[in-house]
Amino acid sequence: MFDPKSLLDQFIGGLQQGNPDPRQQAQPNGRPFGQAGGGDLLQQAGNLLGGFGGGAMTGGIAGLLLGSKKGRKLAGSALTYGGMAVAGALAYRAYQNYQAGKQATPTVATETPLLPPPSDTPFNPAQPADQQALGRNLLRAMIAAAKADGHIDGTEQTNIFAQMDRMPLTAEDKAFVMDELRTPLNADAVASAARTPEEAAEIYTVSLLAIDLDHPQERAYLAQLATKLKLEDGLVAHLHATVEGATVPVPQSA
Repeated sequence: MFDPKSLLDQFIGGLQQGNPDPRQQAQPNGRPFGQAGGGDLLQQAGNLLGGFGGGAMTGGIAGLLLGSKKGRKLAGSALTYGGMAVAGALAYRAYQNYQAGKQATPTVATETPLLPPPSDTPFNPAQPADQQALGRNLLRAMIAAAKADGHIDGTEQTNIFAQMDRMPLTAEDKAFVMDELRTPLNADAVASAARTPEEAAEIYTVSLLAIDLDHPQERAYLAQLATKLKLEDGLVAHLHATVEGATVPVPQSA
């Protein structure tokens, strides 16, 4: 059975060294939890095929998709959350600051703890069906963002599929990622999945995590997505500031 929420934990939220299968990790309530002992979005999205080399992730699903992008890693209190919780917490903070009329300035996560969004809200739905629907939408958004620079061509897709066969993924997980990779890039389709303004903010947040802002094609895609999601410029600025404050650049090798 396809579990979007669990798969999202493999995209966002670190995995412990020596325990690459997030299904073997648990939260205090005993449910699978993709984050434990580190939160690299790229480096620790799965230490399954290798480590970190030349500043580019060589292992894990996110690493396969993001290729040689510079990448960022979660920092401070953002390390304490799993996939969907990270997206919700980041978007919730940005939304709060925007509505309060604050200036869009990065607040370092080590100085101001990142708080989880209230339960049973669009940022953090309580019903399992709503959680899975949100997880699916966020996954699609991240995969689309990873394709925005055009580097995932047919040859690269074949390579990704071959390496995914070596990962502890279900057949349904693999099929979902493969289908999304084969789907032409379409910001309209990504944006149309947003059921609420809060979910739109989360979709933009995870897309931003997967984007290299130094790349013009990716910046253009992100701008297009913000328009399609009907996000106000002020909120977009706060989303950028919040993500910047909760992440640090991955060191590049000389």
